Amino acid sequence: MPDLPPSLPAAAPEPDPWVGLRAFTAARIALGRSGTSVPLRESLDFRLAHAHARDAVYSGLAVDALLTGLAALQLPVCQVHSRAATRPEYLQRPDRGRQLNEASRAVLAEQAAEYDVALILADGLSATAVNDHALPLLGRLVPQLRQAGWRLAPVTLAEQARVALGDEVGAGLGARLTLLLIGERPGLSSPNSLGAYLTFNPRPGLTDEARNCVSNIRPEGLDYPAAAARLFFLVREALRRQLSGVGLKDQSDLLEGGRVGDEG
Repeated sequence: MPDLPPSLPAAAPEPDPWVGLRAFTAARIALGRSGTSVPLRESLDFRLAHAHARDAVYSGLAVDALLTGLAALQLPVCQVHSRAATRPEYLQRPDRGRQLNEASRAVLAEQAAEYDVALILADGLSATAVNDHALPLLGRLVPQLRQAGWRLAPVTLAEQARVALGDEVGAGLGARLTLLLIGERPGLSSPNSLGAYLTFNPRPGLTDEARNCVSNIRPEGLDYPAAAARLFFLVREALRRQLSGVGLKDQSDLLEGGRVGDEG
């Protein structure tokens, strides 16, 4: 059998002139190249990120851990479920994720009273985000809400939930305002990004223009202290001005100067 020719040494990936920009973003830039292809390491990292995103979509709320953490914050809890009975149904029928099932409506009716703020933890498209970030965020936000003297409804854990489910939850509890924390659609660099949606006078039939959104809550994005400060500002202004959505602008960055929220 003839001897095979010696194999050529693998060429090192060519550096990318933008590589310095990678210090400022988790986006996939300045990957370099190996010949006409992406380097093997970057290709494998992409596949891993894609797998993490798929896992996040099918993740479930860590109910026991959340209940334990909420109890430590002295927050009572009620659990509800949308009309989407399974994860496949949730993904295929978004409309059912926006509506409570009948048993959940009865649960809320038993807890209904006059509340200022209803906090809702919803799995959304990444329960991993709620499992990772909801408790650390609430640990900073809830003391501020209590210090302001607002009446807090029992925290609602909502499974197979879309954003609009919060409207029915808030109306069922009798809350003036809902603050819904939900897992955002996973990205290939952020499978566990948490979003927060604030709605004044929640009721079924509202559209997204009636809400305020604070997104990308996670240590690599908007960190917990900054997110808590921004959400507290929005809650305070929504209750004071009795509105939310396009009529309520996030001016929390002006708080340091004392120019926002001091009038009236």
